[in-house]
Amino acid sequence: MTSNTYHFEDKVVIVTGGGTGIGRAVTRAFLDNGATVVAVGRRQEPLDETVAGYERGHTHITDVSNHEQVAELVRSVVNRFGHLDVVVSNAGIFEGGEIENVSDDVWHKLFSVNLDGLFYLTKEALPYLIESHGNIVVDTSVSGLRGDWGQTAYNSTKHAMNGFVRCVALDYGAKGVRVNAFAPGFIETDINKEVWSDPERVKPYLDRVALGRTGRAEDCAGVALFLASDDAAYLTGLVVPVDGGTTAATGQGRNSYENDTRSVL
Repeated sequence: MTSNTYHFEDKVVIVTGGGTGIGRAVTRAFLDNGATVVAVGRRQEPLDETVAGYERGHTHITDVSNHEQVAELVRSVVNRFGHLDVVVSNAGIFEGGEIENVSDDVWHKLFSVNLDGLFYLTKEALPYLIESHGNIVVDTSVSGLRGDWGQTAYNSTKHAMNGFVRCVALDYGAKGVRVNAFAPGFIETDINKEVWSDPERVKPYLDRVALGRTGRAEDCAGVALFLASDDAAYLTGLVVPVDGGTTAATGQGRNSYENDTRSVL
């Protein structure tokens, strides 16, 4: 349960990548606040675990990189519930490597899931969101705000997603649709558990976080709820870092000048 409560009763929400991690936390946060939520993913078992115990929780198997499957997802949700109010585009994949070592297949796979999936979902949902004056919330990444070593392909998809969010927000604001994103930093999930559960391996990451801790999926869920809520009614085109202050830094190491008493005149 999030600290704040919102009124999402009678709202229908789609959350892609809803079976694990941030997507699971976002799905449950909307359910806890009264929404009807369709959790979307490629594997049934984790989706079932996400919505277990929630009467208004539903699931749908979809590969977001397949346009036909995404179109069928949106049609089935609207046919079943009569309308669509919020879309949370959370599905994504990661692969690293310096660009000389990135295969064509990896490059296209990253763009197919991360960017094409967002494009398909947005395109199919927009007619219904215009009707409901709904909104889109996108899970991007702080990797779409800066550069990272060994992540050229992945970061390129995230930079493109952030640009997509801003442009769609401009095109559809006058039609009553808001589009925003949250950009997670280092968030504890099953995918990176071997890092955050190891004090030595996680230390370099923590050294860059002002709040001194790794993030949790629930930290992102609260921001997603706010961006989708009426409290954010005058916000669109935003990319909100959820990173404990990581992007507040210039990139210089912690304590670089802590004991430097020189004056610059």
